[in-house]
Formats: sequence, structure tokens, C-alpha cells
Amino acid sequence: MATKQKNEMIEAEVLVLGGGMAGMTLALALSGVGVSVAVVEQMASEILLDAGYDGRTSAVALGSARVFQGIGAWEQMVDAAEPILDIRVVDGNLTDGISPFFLHYDHREVGDAPFGYILENRAIRKALLAAAKGRDSLTLLAPASVVELAREGVNVRATLADGRRVKARLAVAAEGRDSPSRKEAGISVRRVPYNQTAIVCTVAHEKPHDGVAVELFLPSGPFAMLPMTENRSNIVWTERTELAARYMELDDSAFLAEVNRRFGDWCGSLRLAGPRWSYPLVLQNALRYTDHRLALIADAAHVIHPIAGQGLNLGLRDVATLAEVVVDARRLGLDIGAASVLERYEERRHGDVLTLAAVTDGLNRLFSNDVLPLRILRDAGLAAVDNLPPLKKLFMRHAMGIAGDPPRLIAGDAL
Repeated sequence: MATKQKNEMIEAEVLVLGGGMAGMTLALALSGVGVSVAVVEQMASEILLDAGYDGRTSAVALGSARVFQGIGAWEQMVDAAEPILDIRVVDGNLTDGISPFFLHYDHREVGDAPFGYILENRAIRKALLAAAKGRDSLTLLAPASVVELAREGVNVRATLADGRRVKARLAVAAEGRDSPSRKEAGISVRRVPYNQTAIVCTVAHEKPHDGVAVELFLPSGPFAMLPMTENRSNIVWTERTELAARYMELDDSAFLAEVNRRFGDWCGSLRLAGPRWSYPLVLQNALRYTDHRLALIADAAHVIHPIAGQGLNLGLRDVATLAEVVVDARRLGLDIGAASVLERYEERRHGDVLTLAAVTDGLNRLFSNDVLPLRILRDAGLAAVDNLPPLKKLFMRHAMGIAGDPPRLIAGDAL
């Protein structure tokens, strides 16, 4: 990974704006096949890797793990990855307990590979930065910020706050849900607040989780228990925003008692294994994912509900698709930032994003209530899917991120 001095003109083929998980994955994918990439990230690397920066974990589907393998980062994160061997989906409430009808996915029903892995976001970032160190065609500019981005003619020109300049053929926005470059391009978003907040924490427990991930649907929102290494589980507790604020104010003992009410005793006694975080939830989708010499990926393009843990996987499918269309165009001697190339990226991504956004939004609305007729319908639906092997296997392949006709990196092939 090259470094540059101030006041230099840095020339690259692709400029990635944002060095988070999606941005660095794209940079590694492209630089791994010889595409020169410059990444501009506002945060210093040591801040991104600090334990207090981000307490979330990510469910890395099998297809996404293949992306990390294909870009040379999986070896640096595999020791921190806990395989998901079973998924249990159950409905319930705090008064009557859980429903006797549930949906159980066993990875052995579709092969030997796990559904995916649970990893701390910090471990993913650490692995991506480690993989980047050996890439001469990847320049990481961090901490750094863009004060001017000009996308004119056949070039992109960025001026950084410290005077450095970057020239490229294509800019990629990977700065997150409030992407400045998306706003600068005049790309509007449809945004629907959920009036829900995700409370995130990690608990250690006395009994093993055996690689089981549980999604417990409660009237206020899903309560996910995700298996981690070292006999821990990550909790993603979706709660109504006004109640979430009160739960966050509880002392550790009272907060853990509330977690216990929802977690149950299947893993024995619990203890908090770190701080807690909270994140407001929204449904957001950009009206388009491209502009002149600009492509949006991951949260800059779309944000979905964390139900089923598909947010990162959706972003990595953006990465795999964009990398594929850029590399294919480059091999043919075409302009990688041309409108025709970006159109192929947008056409391949819109359907997947809109479908998954609709599914996660619909599931959240269907399950986040305690209306008796809907409870009966939900229980019947879970039981029906559990007893229909072909449909169940299809859903499992979707959970693994390998259904349909995936990009080459997700299929496990070379870019």
C-alpha cells in the first residue's frame, strides 16, 4: 500500500471515497487485479480499529466470505469468525413466552459449509487494512477529507484539505448513509424512519451456543442472538425508540436483567462483555446509484433494516458487481467510468436491493406487533416453511448469499 506526500498529484484509475468495510473491500478487489486505486478516509486507521468506535458485529454470509477470500483478506479475519451452523426463527412476546411453532435452518441440509460467520466489525476492518499493506497499486489517504470533487469530461479530480490532489477515471461513494458525494451529485433518497432503535451489546454465557443464531420476533421488534467466538453472543435488540432510550439509561445490572428476559436460559447465566451502543434505524434508498463518473455502493446507496443481518452482505454484493463490471470493461480496453459501464452496474443491483429492502421491511412490519390474527398467521407461515423442504432450501441459499446468478467473487471464482 503506497503512501504519498503532501502537495502531490496522485493518479489512479479509481478513487474510493470512504475507507470503511465496503470501500476497502472494493479497493482490495480492484487493486488485486492491477487496477490502481486511491482511497480517501476521514478517520485515522487507529480510530477505526479502536474498541470504542463501533460495537456492532456483522453476519457475513457464505457468499460474502468468498469475497473476502477472493481479495486476500479472509486469512487475517478467519480466527475471529464464528460459523453460523443453525438459524432458528421464532415468534413470541414477553407475557406469553415464545410460540411452539418456529423455523429451523440446519446448514447440513444444503451442504457442509456454514450459512456464514459472525464477525466483529473491528476485526473485519483490521483484516482489510492488513491486507492493504502489501498492495503497491492501492494508496490509502487517511486521515484525509475531500474539499472539492470535480467530475468533468473523462476525469475525476479531488482536492484534499491538506492540498493533495487525486486524479482518476471513476469515483466511488462509500461514505455511508449521509454520503457527501451523493448529495453533491444531487441524487435524492427515499428515507423512512422506523421509530425503532437497535441496541447492540455482547454477552458472555456459561453454556456453549453451538453455532446457533436466534431471531426472536417480539412486538417491539426483532431480538437477535448471534454466536461469537470465545463463548459469547452479540445481541441486536430492536426496540421502539422512546423505550430504547430508557433501556440505555439503566445501570448494567438492570440492563442485563432486561436482556435475560429476552435471551432466555438456553445458554445459562449471562454477563455483559463490553459496552452498549444504540443506532437509529431507517429504510433508505437512493433514487439512482450512478451519476457522471460516480457510483454509489453500500450504505451510500441503500440502508435496510438489520432484521436477518443482511446489510453488509447487500453492500458486498454491490462491491462484487461493481468490481466485475469495471474489470471487464478495463480488459476490453473500454473507459471504466463511462456511462455505459455504470449503467450495467446499476441495472444489476437495483432488483436485488429493492427486493431485499421490501422483504426486510415487510418482515419487520409483519412481526413487530402483537395483533392476534397476525400472530396466528405468522406462526402458521413459519411452520409451513419448516415443513416444505424445497422452499426451505431456497430460503437457506438466500441466507447464504449464493442464490441466483451471483457475481464471480461471490460465486468463489477469480475476478
